[in-house]
Amino acid sequence: MKQRINRREFLMASTGIAAGLSFGAGSETTQTPSALQKADEATTQKVSVPASPPAFKTKLHKALIARPTEDDLKRLKDAGFEGVEGRSSVTPKEAARIRAIADKLGMRIHSVLIDGWSEFNSPDPSVVDRSFVLSQEALRTAEAFGADAVLLVPGRIGGGSGRGAAPAPALRMPRPWEFQIEFDENNGHLLRVVYGDNAPYADYIKAHDDATDRTAKALKRLIPFAEKAKVVIAVENVGNNLWVQPEIFRHYVQSFQSPWIQAYFDIANNLRFAPPERCILTLNALIAKIHVKDYRLDPADPNGRGAGVNLREGSVRWPVLRQALEAINYNGWMTIESNESLSYEERSRRLDLILAGQ
Repeated sequence: MKQRINRREFLMASTGIAAGLSFGAGSETTQTPSALQKADEATTQKVSVPASPPAFKTKLHKALIARPTEDDLKRLKDAGFEGVEGRSSVTPKEAARIRAIADKLGMRIHSVLIDGWSEFNSPDPSVVDRSFVLSQEALRTAEAFGADAVLLVPGRIGGGSGRGAAPAPALRMPRPWEFQIEFDENNGHLLRVVYGDNAPYADYIKAHDDATDRTAKALKRLIPFAEKAKVVIAVENVGNNLWVQPEIFRHYVQSFQSPWIQAYFDIANNLRFAPPERCILTLNALIAKIHVKDYRLDPADPNGRGAGVNLREGSVRWPVLRQALEAINYNGWMTIESNESLSYEERSRRLDLILAGQ
């Protein structure tokens, strides 16, 4: 016997499905609202947003990446932000001047983004030395800003090039959904990257192990400088094909056994490899800072990829992620990266929804 439903139950189910399709397919400008959505916006609101958002004990702080001027700081504060992440290209003298302005406005420059990826896994000692000097300068700039962390990408493998980095040789790699990493707990070297035959990925495994060793050696040299500046080196893996799953990234960061080496977790960077909430729960207390981005997975792409999109328009499950932050007792900065097509006010509004668990 078929179960009958009344009109309101049908309307709620229909609008929920329509809202889900719109969320996964693209922005509102590319979607045509259904007649049912137009007929009952209140019902759609109840379906898509919890009636009673959970109360959180953790306190999260709102920031953007900027090379801030006094005008920028004022505009950001007016939009609802509490601070910014500065850039390492600012000299310590200029950073101290900007810090004074920020302090006067009640804003905080909480961290520094190193311009350009470090190349600590380069076989050329001069290249490694150049990255080392740039990292030292970033620590001094962060100290002058009054920041407590610098974001550092220690190296990359597997093709392409990062911010200011030389191209890395291409390597045959598993597709994101194929990764099933096992590693040696003693040294972080890969034992396998996929189930079954790993021979096709032998060069990737070799390059990964070499990068792990070389970058770790360089970061250990930096620890005394970080300690002197009282600035944490927050390691990020952003499209660099290293430590792509949270368990091995945790092992890498934890291997330093130093409070001056922690993780800078970017919500969207590794979404195609693992859900961000899993990464948060795995990294746990090792997380120093968080970058806030979104990424939409393409369900039709056999390679398991997608594209970056504006906040709350992608595949991140924001209410679940907020609960994960609560579970690890993260009280820290949430810094929006990219989304330049949106105004400061709109970025602030969307981040407010995320912090509220919606």
